Amino acid sequence: MGLTLTEPELYLGKDIAGIVTFRIAQGVACAFTRRAPDKESDNEDALGLIPCGGNAAVLVVADGLGGLPSGKQASSIAVREVSRNIVANCSEQAAFREAILDGIEQANQLVMATGSGGGTTIAVVEIENRTIRPYHVGDSEILVTGQRGKIKYQSISHSPMGYAVEAGLLEAGDAIHDKERHIVSNIIGASDMRVEIGPRITLAPLDTLVIGSDGLFDNLHAGEIKEIIRTGPLPAAAEQLLQACRARMTQFSEVLPHKPDDLGFILFRPQ
Repeated sequence: MGLTLTEPELYLGKDIAGIVTFRIAQGVACAFTRRAPDKESDNEDALGLIPCGGNAAVLVVADGLGGLPSGKQASSIAVREVSRNIVANCSEQAAFREAILDGIEQANQLVMATGSGGGTTIAVVEIENRTIRPYHVGDSEILVTGQRGKIKYQSISHSPMGYAVEAGLLEAGDAIHDKERHIVSNIIGASDMRVEIGPRITLAPLDTLVIGSDGLFDNLHAGEIKEIIRTGPLPAAAEQLLQACRARMTQFSEVLPHKPDDLGFILFRPQ
């Protein structure tokens, strides 16, 4: 099921024609990114799948902000800098945390130095021997679900809507429809950027990890994503996720989420 990755696979502002599948970190990863429907300009999402030996890897999704070309440039810088730092420290897997944080901080400095006004969100997950640790800046999200449908982890979006949901002031089902959902309060490309580091989580054999830009999480509820990805072969789940998301983007509804946007996601399942 897919080629075994031995070198970083980066998608920087480019569309993928269909789901791509790789063997990585003693598991399977499926990735996809494509610009918004009917969008003529470039894709501002970027992905990275970075192997580190046979049992470890880092997965990255970034979503550029500020319009082209600055958004595409920012997301590409972020994924490239994280990848560069991981590769440089791959012989010391225990240094993943420092390498990821250094990569994000270096990306922040580089994006600010462009003077373009652009920025990017980022979601990063380190994987080592079926244990993962999430890191994120902004509203690209990370979710882990078990085969029976339990959501074992979901990151909190760095946005007014995300904080309101976490505080119990707003239902998640209402937040996805809010007109201010697009507002992000923490990005790479800002002097006050901060990285949120999540807990270490040991994945069970049939757990599924999804990392996605807001093109995914603004069009499908977490419960819908969970139901799609928790069972069946991972490439089939990835294709179903893609089709469900694209249907929401192209078919306006008064009651269902609808936000045409660039889409980028990575699914991972240990084997």
